[in-house]
Amino acid sequence: MSAFVHDDAIVEDGASVGEGAKVWGLAQVRTGAVVGAGCVVGRGAFIDAGVRVGDRCKIQNLALVYAPAELADGVFIGPAAVITNDLNPRAITPDGALKSAADWEPRPVRIGQGAAIGASATVVAGVSVGEWALVAAGAVVTRDVPAHALVAGVPARRIGWVGRQGVRLTERPDGTWRCPVDGSTYVGDGEGLRLWTEGIANPR
Repeated sequence: MSAFVHDDAIVEDGASVGEGAKVWGLAQVRTGAVVGAGCVVGRGAFIDAGVRVGDRCKIQNLALVYAPAELADGVFIGPAAVITNDLNPRAITPDGALKSAADWEPRPVRIGQGAAIGASATVVAGVSVGEWALVAAGAVVTRDVPAHALVAGVPARRIGWVGRQGVRLTERPDGTWRCPVDGSTYVGDGEGLRLWTEGIANPR
């Protein structure tokens, strides 16, 4: 099974689209970008030159992913979300000349496995979003997001925790966190959480 590229999509020479991926109409994948196997790139989405997208990611309609962003496997980028790359954006230099590539330094956004960025959210250059975290729709993320954190607002702040199901977790008296959908347990791990597995010591 090869990749599907819609007739109205643009996949530039030198871009790589993995096995079974789908790139829908008016999307653009630039030279040097890598889109993993099984990904879906929605209508009108933009993937910049040099962006790395893992396997089985979904980049929804009109989402913009600027280089040098790195998306791990299973990342969701919601409709019209923006992954930025410039901390000090200007069109011109102080003397009025149009800026060139040599006049600024792109800063990568890194998004961990299974994380989701909600519709119309913005992730500011240089930020890392941890595994399985959830950024609410319309949020503006200006600082790193821990694994499994649920963040919302402008600027985004943590308002809870989510599990791999994407559902908000509930706290137990022993300080662990439980998923109401599948009953899985999560425990503290640095600033974030991790899934607790039978036979592995609970750090709490």
